[in-house]
Amino acid sequence: MKLQAPFIQLPFLFDASRLLAEVNALDASCWRDHPEKFPGNFALPLISRGGDPQHDGFAGPMRPTPYLERCPYLVQVLEKVGAVWGRSRLMKLSGHAEVTPHVDVNYYWHDRVRVHIPIVTQPAVRFLCGDDEVNMKAGECWIFDTWRMHRVINAADAERIHLVADTVGSERFWSTVEHGRIPGVEPDRTDWEAERFAPQSSSSLPRLACESANLPEIMTPWELREYLNFLFDETSPHAQLAPAKQLALRFITAWQATWAQYGSDHAAWPVYREKLNTFEQLMGHLAAPLKLFNNMAFLQALNGLTVVMLGDRRHARLLQQARQVS
Repeated sequence: MKLQAPFIQLPFLFDASRLLAEVNALDASCWRDHPEKFPGNFALPLISRGGDPQHDGFAGPMRPTPYLERCPYLVQVLEKVGAVWGRSRLMKLSGHAEVTPHVDVNYYWHDRVRVHIPIVTQPAVRFLCGDDEVNMKAGECWIFDTWRMHRVINAADAERIHLVADTVGSERFWSTVEHGRIPGVEPDRTDWEAERFAPQSSSSLPRLACESANLPEIMTPWELREYLNFLFDETSPHAQLAPAKQLALRFITAWQATWAQYGSDHAAWPVYREKLNTFEQLMGHLAAPLKLFNNMAFLQALNGLTVVMLGDRRHARLLQQARQVS
């Protein structure tokens, strides 16, 4: 998600030692290699599709995994932050490992922010976003602008572990963000203080609000228009920009007419697919030289949109997987 600043610290301070105790109580076999197999990067699923730790995807109803259910303070921390949670994990970075530079340009990240709460860290862990850099201290709570180029470098010998939780937010969450601190902009604020949140005594865990809907079956023309306008607003000037906008406008008009006729009827998937394939083919030639202000290729971000606009291939893949299991 594009934010007003590279980093924003939220006004919470959690008990990192208690979080670590819960993490250490989980068996080492719970950790998995990073989905992209980046060296020294490991993950432990806390909220995943259907609560299944084996599912690492973004689509489908997100629910707590059995690992999270064994960590009462972790649950309390997520409830305190107060958001609707998507895929969330513990992320481990080995000593002298890194998260390589990248920008989150796919559809999922357009409306989602990533919350970081360090559990184990050292001063030598560097989090870089755009031109800014912070060292997130244990127990703090941060969000950052995933639309900018970002990376993490662990220059220490010891590992780094963060709670990393994805969310669209909530009214309460975004109200909290308004009271956050932007490092370097307000360094001398005397009225800002993070609220300490200790483990709460309770016989039952709070019920977390989790995503049940995240990817469209058929994207509405209104969401399509908003997303494409965002991409064009983020595109550097170029001679091909105006023709690309005209092509996109014609496509939006055609998509809206199809929506008016069929709505979200799955039976109309072939009609939508034909229009989408034609648009992708034409735009692939026209917009190839376009670049975003964050230095990513326009077509890469556009592909992050078009792959989720229609659920036909997603459903075909799930059906194939179900047949393989049976």
